[in-house]
Amino acid sequence: MLLAGDIGGTKTRLAVFSSIAELRTPLLEKTFPSAHYSSLEALVQEFLTQGNVPSIQQASFGVAGPILDGTAKITNLPWTMNEENLRHTLQIPSVHLLNDLDAMAHAVPLLQTADLYTLNEGQPERHGTLAVIAPGTGLGEAFLLWDGTAYQSRPSEGGHTDFAPTDPMQVELLGYLLKQFEHVSYEQVISGRGIPHIYNFLKQIGTYHEPPRLAEQLAAAADPAPIIAQAALSQEEGCELCIATLKLFAAVLGAETGNLALKVLATGGVYIGGGIPPRILSYLDSEDFMRAFHNKGRFSEMLSHVPVHVILNPDVALMGAAAHGFGL
Repeated sequence: MLLAGDIGGTKTRLAVFSSIAELRTPLLEKTFPSAHYSSLEALVQEFLTQGNVPSIQQASFGVAGPILDGTAKITNLPWTMNEENLRHTLQIPSVHLLNDLDAMAHAVPLLQTADLYTLNEGQPERHGTLAVIAPGTGLGEAFLLWDGTAYQSRPSEGGHTDFAPTDPMQVELLGYLLKQFEHVSYEQVISGRGIPHIYNFLKQIGTYHEPPRLAEQLAAAADPAPIIAQAALSQEEGCELCIATLKLFAAVLGAETGNLALKVLATGGVYIGGGIPPRILSYLDSEDFMRAFHNKGRFSEMLSHVPVHVILNPDVALMGAAAHGFGL
């Protein structure tokens, strides 16, 4: 029996799998609010003691942060995890930690047509490198290389690289953020945290009006990003400020997705995961996103041949952690 986990800054999903053939149908699955627990050990112990959990022989956890010598610290949580400590505390013989985007990448070769929404069909190169980018609570990036037999995933912390503006508006956005942060990364712009940053910047420059009712909702919200996104997607709300926020979000995401495709030469395709993209598909399936993706000077033509897909399957990171645990 394998315990797999998708450990994020906002929520943690745990599931028990009996075999590789059951990656889409775990025996047991539950989601927990990560911040309500002092450690991963405490969270997993609660899951294991809730009853009807089979004896676990191995565990594989995808973690939102880098893994160094079997130790990980979640980027957006005060948790530090160590494989040896987890084995000892949880009494599980084999425990492995891997970066959450590394876990997601493990699942990419297993995805089916129904799991994807294609933004650009492109002309994929057989066994070409695959890139993965995922805006959620933070921004994750990874890639997969063909070793002659199968794809091998490689983690990255590319989401923390310097944000590079591509037009005068984005230059102003960078200046606005530099007044608040010593370092402005892509994660500060294209993530769950980034959406309110863009919104507040656009509100400050005065081009768009903030509806009073929306201002009240945002002031009372622990996480304003979903409210902004919903107002931008709502036909009734018609909030121009929120619409402009998602359009700018899509443009920056398109640019960085194109950057990643160039950096790893992703001739096999780019896969966009994370919790945000499936919710804002209409903004990604637009000129703002694809124009920014292709706008790479002499390499624009090459990028036009790169397939771009949005991952719709919300279980992809959990599937990937389980696939890693089963040796895929």
